[in-house]
Amino acid sequence: MSIEQQPISIESPAPPPVQRTHPAAWLWLSVLIIALDQATKFLVTRFLELYERVEVLPVLDFTLLHNTGAAFSMLAGASGWQRWFFIGLAGAVSLLLLAWIWRTPRGEKLLPLALALILGGALGNVIDRILHGYVIDFIHAHWGAAYFPAFNVADSAITVGAALLIVDAFREKRRQ
Repeated sequence: MSIEQQPISIESPAPPPVQRTHPAAWLWLSVLIIALDQATKFLVTRFLELYERVEVLPVLDFTLLHNTGAAFSMLAGASGWQRWFFIGLAGAVSLLLLAWIWRTPRGEKLLPLALALILGGALGNVIDRILHGYVIDFIHAHWGAAYFPAFNVADSAITVGAALLIVDAFREKRRQ
């Protein structure tokens, strides 16, 4: 008796397509930045008086300040129109950032991360402008008698996001 042996074909099933997360999923980070920014500002306003300085490290103080201007207090001395200008500008930029995040190809990580940080920071500061008419700053870095302008969590997120945006642009340029 002969038993015919037929090769058994074992085909491995094709792996399921990779489901890449939509870049809009990074918006949780924007919400986190807004919440952290507003929480720290709330605490600082409860525990510090305006201009009160608390040394945290030899190169870092917490000092409650109100900034009616933009970065580095630009236009802080204007007559009040700057409040609405900065609210409108931040609102327009936020809408553009949201659209940019939404249109970013699936699978991208660095670009939507950068944009989400900038968006969260912009909205954190615009909330201050709407509620108070100024942005609450309190992180005051210095070296000896040389002081860097005060900033907050939102400003930090914007700065880190902008740096990541530059890194992403260089990475994109190298790919081409």
